Amino acid sequence: MLFVKETRDGATFAVLVVPRASRTAIVGVMGEDEDAVVKIALAAPPVEGRANEVLIAFLADALGVPRSVVEIVAGQQSRKKVVRVRGRSAAEVGDALRRVLPDKRREVP
Repeated sequence: MLFVKETRDGATFAVLVVPRASRTAIVGVMGEDEDAVVKIALAAPPVEGRANEVLIAFLADALGVPRSVVEIVAGQQSRKKVVRVRGRSAAEVGDALRRVLPDKRREVP
């Protein structure tokens, strides 16, 4: 199950990035419940924040929100990150993520 947490400022969820991939794409969801993370392959190296920039742009596009509302709130220099989408509810973000997950995980409630 995909875990998106409601916060005062929006919704947060965990992401595990794989930099230097051949293309940028959501690979799937790893783990269950509170431990679930969205695994994302990034076609960018982890140099000078480039992978973080690509991650923010990719997630904004995938979720249909402006880049200005997507931010990395933890793990800026780590593969495991916490992303916040400001001004959106956990239900909105969860629904948007489910729509862009690979087919094999779309049936997740």
